[in-house]
Amino acid sequence: MKLPDPDMISKDEAVARKLAALAHPVRLRLLRNLGAADACCVKELVGPTGLAQSTVSQHLKVLLEAELVSFRTEKQCSRYTVNASALRELAGVIGQTLDHCCGGGCSRSGDGEFADNIRQVDASAALAGKKDI
Repeated sequence: MKLPDPDMISKDEAVARKLAALAHPVRLRLLRNLGAADACCVKELVGPTGLAQSTVSQHLKVLLEAELVSFRTEKQCSRYTVNASALRELAGVIGQTLDHCCGGGCSRSGDGEFADNIRQVDASAALAGKKDI
């Protein structure tokens, strides 16, 4: 049995940290808000989220630790920006992983997600003993 490459383990852990940081709806909203602006301070993000400043700060801290956002100090405000290159890299890794995993087994014949959903509905109906009308 082949042992895992330590380099790959480290990369997988970094990807998992980034995905975990994205796995919260507030953080996704914060990224969208940051992406729509050049840079924002926490106060500018509080209104659109409807959350307390401390809560927004905690979510930004998670995104910062995952290296998905960066900040610079400007007078009395920290300005946050999206780390677009990190997000592009993450999207690439996810795409490669899906291509690798789905290379031969996933629906790639052009029928895509819709056909997968139909198959799921058909399977559920078969289990329930019902026919699709």
